[in-house]
Amino acid sequence: MNVTGDTPYDARKKGWEEAQRLGWKKLWKDKRGGDTSGLSDGTLNGIVSAVVVEEEQIGPKRYVARLGVLFDRARAGQLLGVKGISQRSAPLLLLPVYYSAGAPVLFEQKTPWQKAWATFRTSESKIDYVRPSGMGGESLLLNAGQLGRRNRSLMRTILDEFGAADLIIPVARVERSWPGGPVVGHFSARYGIENRFLGSFTLRTNSSDGIDAMMQQAVGKIDDLYQDALNSGRLRVDARLLLEETVIEEEDLERPAPAAPPPSTARPSSSNNGGGSDNGSDPGDTEPGSTPPSSPPADPSAPPATQPKPPAPKPGQGTTGPRSGSQGGAQGASQGAGQPARPKPRPATPPANQ
Repeated sequence: MNVTGDTPYDARKKGWEEAQRLGWKKLWKDKRGGDTSGLSDGTLNGIVSAVVVEEEQIGPKRYVARLGVLFDRARAGQLLGVKGISQRSAPLLLLPVYYSAGAPVLFEQKTPWQKAWATFRTSESKIDYVRPSGMGGESLLLNAGQLGRRNRSLMRTILDEFGAADLIIPVARVERSWPGGPVVGHFSARYGIENRFLGSFTLRTNSSDGIDAMMQQAVGKIDDLYQDALNSGRLRVDARLLLEETVIEEEDLERPAPAAPPPSTARPSSSNNGGGSDNGSDPGDTEPGSTPPSSPPADPSAPPATQPKPPAPKPGQGTTGPRSGSQGGAQGASQGAGQPARPKPRPATPPANQ
């Protein structure tokens, strides 16, 4: 473009409008053949998606530039009468990784690999590319170190931010023989959070001046690899990266929660034939609401319940017959001062001397 205007901004505007007119005539000739009278500037503004500035010079009243025009695929296709591509992939986030001197770079700084993907025309491709601009906070969020984390929750959040279903990773590794000498580029197509490999190739240029042209050629080859992988079924969206809403049914909301069983601390205790409890049973080990078995009053000075009872005297042993008053009084005094008297066993047969 080489146009003039009253101001630098006016000259630039006229140059962009002229580029849109010439671009549409060229597109019509390539798709339909022949010449066309063109469209109005208002209609062209509606079907043009972007203007690519390859080189420009702005003067006080003059504008000289080399421009490229990108038309919207759907809107321009309706005017051209050309049927668009029926099969297209899911939206894929494009993360071009560029290796130079062994260091990976994504959006931290501008690279020839990133520039080549920014100017690539995706209207004829089956891959739905989502190309970040790398401006603002995107350079911090999208970096080369992010690709090695394998964090699905974080990557799911990033994909949701850009409206993509998965990611593709075209990698370019540049090797220079010497400054200004031949340059060899190794390119590979990868995709997914697992960094899966799809294909690779190698290109070569005689000097550093041909790096941009080599990158443009490599972008077309990488796009062919992705399209072939899509046709063969190797390029698939990871279903684990898709967000799914949890559906709560009404029955689950209305159904009451099951009641927890009451805590039970009762332990089964064995009983003798007379219905009493054993010597080793605990008085608190009775079921609620039941009457504990009767037992003789506890003896404060008696040995613990775990110790065996002393054997009961056999019939015919011990003191028999009436005792004197002094012995009874002394025994009663000692029993009253210490502990209650235990019941003495009744002899089986009366003594012979009574």
